[in-house]
Amino acid sequence: MTASKFINVKGNLMALSSPRVMGIINLTADSFYDGGKIKSDKDLLMKVEKMVEEGVDILDVGAYSSRPGATDIPMKEEWEAAVDGIDSILKHFPESIISIDTFRATVAKGALEHGACIVNDISSGNLDTGMFDLLAEMNVPYIMMHMKGNPQTMANLTDYDRMVSEIIDYFNAKLKTLRSRGVKDIIIDPGFGFAKTKEQSFELLNKLDLLKILEVPMLCGVSRKSMIFKELGTTPDEALNGTTALNMACLMHGASILRVHDVKEAKETIKLFEAMTKSYA
Repeated sequence: MTASKFINVKGNLMALSSPRVMGIINLTADSFYDGGKIKSDKDLLMKVEKMVEEGVDILDVGAYSSRPGATDIPMKEEWEAAVDGIDSILKHFPESIISIDTFRATVAKGALEHGACIVNDISSGNLDTGMFDLLAEMNVPYIMMHMKGNPQTMANLTDYDRMVSEIIDYFNAKLKTLRSRGVKDIIIDPGFGFAKTKEQSFELLNKLDLLKILEVPMLCGVSRKSMIFKELGTTPDEALNGTTALNMACLMHGASILRVHDVKEAKETIKLFEAMTKSYA
């Protein structure tokens, strides 16, 4: 058995046989790269329009920064920002497929009720026990990431005996629970940089093929992360070339979705990957 080639999005099947691009929409001022760049509805719509023109497949809307050491924000504030953003996007771009990036079930529920159709949860239900109840009720695609602790504590939780084996065990347990609740469309995110050092993130990338044993689609998010700019001695602003290089590595190791800040470059990477891997027989 291999990973599913489709997920059910609003009653339609989205094929994953060709990798997809998820564009990051940060509605918080605290995100590590583009936090604070969206200051108005106009800024948001301009960003979405650019991503749509460049061929984005999914818009990942988040109103809670999950960077290491990020400041915790009240749920009401996150809920209002996320819902307002989704309402605005769908008013002007009604065909958009929106993912809500949150670990809070209440925020996820509000976003789904306002038109989002995928839940992207950095905590895999660990930070809100109501998340799996919501998924069982709504039965929408669920992206679950590997992380230990929370954004405030994860940088200190990087001790592993056998990291990749522990990540596989983590996902196996979650998959068993979710499937017992009737959740069908599940995508895993190995969580580069989340409770992982730079060196551990590169080890994980090098061994990413081992996660194929889980037989579910995989999302990879390396876009402009510290594993790139710290290794190169640069900054997030200078990390696009490194992002493209590692996105190609993710694709070669089995990624079905690339979560990125820069849609055009990711789409080009996928096009070159498919040209390289298609059969010439």
